[in-house]
Amino acid sequence: MDIAKMIDHTALKPETTKGDILKLTAEAKEYRFASVCVNPTWVKLASTELAGTGVDVCTVIGFPLGANTTAVKAFETSDAIQNGATEVDMVINIGELKDKNDDVVLSDIKAVVEAAKGTLVKVIIETCLLTDDEKVRACQLAVEAGADFVKTSTGFSTGGATATDIALMRKTVGPNIGVKASGGVRTKEDVLKMIEAGATRIGASAGVAIVSGGESTSDY
Repeated sequence: MDIAKMIDHTALKPETTKGDILKLTAEAKEYRFASVCVNPTWVKLASTELAGTGVDVCTVIGFPLGANTTAVKAFETSDAIQNGATEVDMVINIGELKDKNDDVVLSDIKAVVEAAKGTLVKVIIETCLLTDDEKVRACQLAVEAGADFVKTSTGFSTGGATATDIALMRKTVGPNIGVKASGGVRTKEDVLKMIEAGATRIGASAGVAIVSGGESTSDY
């Protein structure tokens, strides 16, 4: 198993600098990660640095709260793809899900999927804020909207990925939709637990430590 090919090598902190992005992309090229995951402002730089390498450029939409309007999320998606993003991770409208306004959540996700025009879409449901019933509904809505992945966490809320949540998400979406574990995945052992539970992608800022057998104290 090539673990590096399952990792979105991530730098999403607000204080991230150009130097940090250049380091991230250099590491991605060296270790052959699946992608780098960066904030929209860094997509163009990351895309330039990774051109022709086979490493994707992932960015985040409506991040980290998910409370942007649908029109803003759709525009942000189009803008990111124009700048070179080849994957987008969007945050659902968590409050609307909790209010059981499933039609609103569905249309929000659909708008991003449609704006992506075939670009891979991952849907962040922020598991730490949801009941199990809400996690199931969020995953079902993501599948119905045509998303490619469901994802546990932003890494910026009250908790991250757990193997229990990954197993629930995998059971809900079935075998044909990706499941991404993100938030608090710091070691190879963490990664293997998530994969065993059903994850097919890992979001981590500790990618180098994971593939080299080290450990990171990073939150994401």
